[in-house]
Amino acid sequence: MRIITVNTNGIRAAARKGFFDWLPEQQADVVCIQETKAQVDQLTDPIFSPEGYHCYYFDAEKKGYSGTAVYSKQKPMKVTRGLGWDPIDSEGRYLQVDFKGLSVVSLYMPSGSSGDAAQQKKNRVLELIMEHFRAMRRKRREFIICADWNICHKNIDIKNWRGNRKNSGFLPHERAWLDQLYDDVGYVDSFRAVNELDDQYTWWSNRGQAWAKNVGWRLDYQVVTPGLARRILSADIYKDERFSDHAPQIMDYEGEIQV
Repeated sequence: MRIITVNTNGIRAAARKGFFDWLPEQQADVVCIQETKAQVDQLTDPIFSPEGYHCYYFDAEKKGYSGTAVYSKQKPMKVTRGLGWDPIDSEGRYLQVDFKGLSVVSLYMPSGSSGDAAQQKKNRVLELIMEHFRAMRRKRREFIICADWNICHKNIDIKNWRGNRKNSGFLPHERAWLDQLYDDVGYVDSFRAVNELDDQYTWWSNRGQAWAKNVGWRLDYQVVTPGLARRILSADIYKDERFSDHAPQIMDYEGEIQV
């Protein structure tokens, strides 16, 4: 079972950079995309409905902003767009597909880097969505949350950790929120379950030579319920090509998707 998560920073831009040429080679069962930056009526080109996949989009109300998508080889039993509250719903940030005993989520958490108002919005989402994650753990099914969390968890997850301790994405309360998600609620950072190497990043600033020097942040995770943690086979970050300022994060799990 191969699951890919990627922030495309504009799915049309990623298409121009070869994302949809690369995707069929991966033979992924589910592909979760964040920051599509497009309305469905702007994606009429067949390239945005890859052959062999059931494709679902959840757009932001604002054009050219946010948005999520899920491509699945198996047709889900149920598709859920949003959580019933803003800004998750109005900004198209949460899209869930349900299979037999398994749900996969594409989630795009807000960034707080543009200023105090953005950080306050991010903090509100962190507070509200934690209750949703707790409720998910009470369900009799496994979950894979594929997300651009816009948070680095530990020093190992960010190159310049000392200089970013007061910056959004590495603030103490944000990191503590991930501690709570893992330690108290019981989710597992699937990547770190099998890969504890340094310099494993999924996002690089466009400023300076961040990409060339691998001065990055690990912002994109697949967070899983404990039953799936035992089934992790491999974790990879694809960096041979650049489709976005983020890199695709690829996970292989034992088993197959059941419908």
